[in-house]
Amino acid sequence: MITSKHSLLKKWKFPRLLLCVNKHKPWIETSYHGVITENMDTVLLDPPLVALDKDAPVPYAGEICAFKIYGQDAPFEAVVLNRTSGEGVLRASSPVDCESQKEYTFIIQAYDCGAGPSGADWKKSHKAVVHIQVDDVNEFCPVFREPLYKASVTEGKIYDSILQVEAWDQDCSPQYSQICNYEIVTAGTPFAIDRNGNIRNTERLSYDKQQSYKIMVTAFDCGQKRAKEDVAVHIDVKPVCKPGWQGWNKRVEYEPGTGSRQLFPKMHLETCGGPLSGVKAMVELQTNHIGKGCDRETYSEKSLQKLCGAASGSTDLLPAPSPSTNWTASLLTDSGRDSDLIYRFDGHQAANVPDHVVPQNLTDQFTIATWMKHGPSPGLRAEKETLLCNSDKTEMNRHHYSLYVHNCRLVFLLRRDFTQVDTFRPAEFHWKLEQICDKEWHYYVINVEFPAVTLFVDGVTYEPYLVTDDWPIHTSKIDTQLTVGACWQGQCNQKEPQGGEVATPRFTQYFHGSLSGLTIRPGRIETQKVISCLQACKEGLDINSLESLAKDIKFHFNPAQSVLVVEGEDVDSINTAMTKVSYINSRQFPTPGLRRLHITTTVQCFGEDTCLSIPDIKAVVMVLPPSEPRITITGSNRLVRPAGDLRGPLGVAPFKELHITSTVMKGDSFGGCEPGVMEVMHNLDYCDVLVIGEELNPERESLEIHHSALLGKHLDATNSTSGISIYGVDSMAHYEQALRQVHYRNWRPATLSERRFRLTCSELNGRYTSNEFNLEVSVLHHSAPVEHVNHMAAQPQYMRPVHHPLMIHTLNSHMSAPPAATVVIVVCIAALVVIVVIGVYRIHATHQDGFREDEDGGKDPEEEWDNSALTITVNPMEVKEEEREEEEEEEEEEDEEQVGGMTSAESDNSDEDEEEEEEDEREEMKERKQKGKLEWDSSSITY
Repeated sequence: MITSKHSLLKKWKFPRLLLCVNKHKPWIETSYHGVITENMDTVLLDPPLVALDKDAPVPYAGEICAFKIYGQDAPFEAVVLNRTSGEGVLRASSPVDCESQKEYTFIIQAYDCGAGPSGADWKKSHKAVVHIQVDDVNEFCPVFREPLYKASVTEGKIYDSILQVEAWDQDCSPQYSQICNYEIVTAGTPFAIDRNGNIRNTERLSYDKQQSYKIMVTAFDCGQKRAKEDVAVHIDVKPVCKPGWQGWNKRVEYEPGTGSRQLFPKMHLETCGGPLSGVKAMVELQTNHIGKGCDRETYSEKSLQKLCGAASGSTDLLPAPSPSTNWTASLLTDSGRDSDLIYRFDGHQAANVPDHVVPQNLTDQFTIATWMKHGPSPGLRAEKETLLCNSDKTEMNRHHYSLYVHNCRLVFLLRRDFTQVDTFRPAEFHWKLEQICDKEWHYYVINVEFPAVTLFVDGVTYEPYLVTDDWPIHTSKIDTQLTVGACWQGQCNQKEPQGGEVATPRFTQYFHGSLSGLTIRPGRIETQKVISCLQACKEGLDINSLESLAKDIKFHFNPAQSVLVVEGEDVDSINTAMTKVSYINSRQFPTPGLRRLHITTTVQCFGEDTCLSIPDIKAVVMVLPPSEPRITITGSNRLVRPAGDLRGPLGVAPFKELHITSTVMKGDSFGGCEPGVMEVMHNLDYCDVLVIGEELNPERESLEIHHSALLGKHLDATNSTSGISIYGVDSMAHYEQALRQVHYRNWRPATLSERRFRLTCSELNGRYTSNEFNLEVSVLHHSAPVEHVNHMAAQPQYMRPVHHPLMIHTLNSHMSAPPAATVVIVVCIAALVVIVVIGVYRIHATHQDGFREDEDGGKDPEEEWDNSALTITVNPMEVKEEEREEEEEEEEEEDEEQVGGMTSAESDNSDEDEEEEEEDEREEMKERKQKGKLEWDSSSITY
């Protein structure tokens, strides 16, 4: 109990003389405990804040003037309410927040007023400790820790707890910060929630009845304050657990040119909670129906061999039918295979290869290669099926070499002549492989290094399981016949109705199956690298981000990358690996259509071989059609050159101004993009220049390309009297360069007026072809001018604009009946042009003859223009009069000719001059001078 100051003063008796002296210091309690409610300023202290001084009732010395607080960041202040009684109060100097700080501790001291009004000689009390506790106010609402809760349940089960929701409160006190209750707001749901937030189902759920539920949940703190926002809870109902892969799509679309495409980005394996020791999944890409087993480049066999770096000199025994390769015209082709040339043999077709095509120089080293698709033939197991056979053409039935299938065994027969070997040597080589009769495409290569023979099937080496020996064939003068699809029997005795026998050669041992790309290369064997390149698939399976796979994951591909096996011990690792399996097609223009996917899975449990049965997966990859390129050939369609240029050592280059471009249509109206044309770059595999009309006469003309024009390119060329063919997989730019180096020569052009050519180019063996570019080469013969009517034609697009004024006048002269003055003006202008031409000729004639051949060989041919569209009428009687003015006009018109670069004049040739064209040029010039006719050498004029 605190004694009041007045009672103390009554007990203490102080002399009046000592009241003005401050002898004692104030006194306060040693400790205080206080409570303050947050956001309030008054502190309730126990005991109350009161200071006493023994100097009372002496003025100043016995009075309390202040309370001072010591402590870091204490948001409080002490105020004296009564100086005489020493009563004070403690209050907050700034807002107090319980969530920021719940308690405060600081020091307080009391000060008296000193010895007088000045406050001098003041004294302070001892230090007292003050503890303040901040009382909480329920100012915050509960808040859920997650914005959305998800869970899944299996149908038909009652769960004690499906999931738990949790809310929290920012208030500082246990009364207001704790969550005392949860409540489901959504009515009519088969769920309940307890005060801890656990949600359970109150009835068995059915997947068929409802597959998912969405309920709203709220929370209350212990002060019964409700959450400001309710939370959504999604509960999915799953059917009764069935082990298997989930989260995959049955159809995956692949857009050409997009690289690698993930097949199963969200797929995972459901094991229904059983403990597993290992998982093995095999992904198989089935492409047997695409081309020859998969998406490969469909270039011609020659172009592919050039692309893969194979040695030259191979002979294609199954080329595309053409006038020069007509022996395959009667064979059945398997169409619709993306321009991939496939021949189908049904046991009734075969072809004799012409003698000039058959390689005649087979040595101890040669290679036979082919694509083959073959299956077992019921009822024909005892009969041979011949792919390739070289046998006697007449009289006998000896087989010199052949390749055939017998009882699903591949056999290669090679009988040498006595001139090559005279001992008992290996002759038949047998291979027994599953691929021979599996009805799938395979690439077979037989490398012969006699006496060793090696077989490659899809790039894998196989040695013969059986080799039989035989004697060499006796030398004879009987010709041999090479056949494809059967064997030629040169002697076949058939009985006639009248009796007797007659020898009738025929085919026998027909082949049943499909062949493509059958070639034979004498003198060399194929390397493993080239074989792998020729049969390589351009599509397959792949795995993205190998470095992100778990360490326990093992995987391996087959050589064609059509089968992928993934193994692992952990289901999560297997799931991660399967999401990275992808499809890739590296062709710029892949074959569109479906590719089937087949996934088989084996699961192992601890101590058991297999414990779960995982159903197989069947899906498809849809390769969308690529944007088809439009190959366009542009350039000058007509070339007019003097006869002298055609007789030159290089002739003329008809395609000097050639350009090849390719465009595709981009954009889709359904995709929201505007369609448009975009130029693309891709390869070509051949360009053919065909002669239109009569074939070339080798005795007086040629169409050829020098070998140096093909150096550094993947190109080759063949020519004949019907044209020239440049082939090989290379860029459009290289084809442009090569075609510009094609030269046409004619060393007897007197009887030639024009030559027409047609150029076409191809990509992917004719899958995409260019426009037909027609070019006409006209020969300009020398002649004397003859008066004739001027028939002005339309101006060619490539004519230079310097001639437009003359063309306009000449054209107008035919559009209406001109008056006499107009006729005179036109004639004068024509005569003036003739004079200019004569002046130009005299200046340049002496320079042109000396270096014309050097200029043709070292420079580009001069610019040409079609002067058939312009005809000038000249009066021969006015020529002499105009020649008098020649010297005055020559210097002015020379400058004009250098700027214009060409002369728009042409004279018709007379019959006499055409006969004189065959004479020597010097005699021809003398003949002109004697006749005094107006002529000039057009070869000196730049067209």
